[in-house]
Amino acid sequence: MNFKQEQLIEEVLNYVTEKFPEVKLLNVTESPEDPESLWIRVTSPEDEDRRSELISYSCSKTMDILEHYGYHMLVMPL
Repeated sequence: MNFKQEQLIEEVLNYVTEKFPEVKLLNVTESPEDPESLWIRVTSPEDEDRRSELISYSCSKTMDILEHYGYHMLVMPL
């Protein structure tokens, strides 16, 4: 993971925790299928609807990062 990726991960986490303050970072790993893809693993909201909302909400931010910087990242609530 390079410095820019670390900055972008922090940006994603700040974006997510503004709306979902209960979510905490667990770790960041490379995808087993694609080492170019990063999985940002976070704690999951208890409520299933809120979990789905988190995934949708974070997707818009990670898609912007993919378009602007070429880094593929996924927020994965566990």
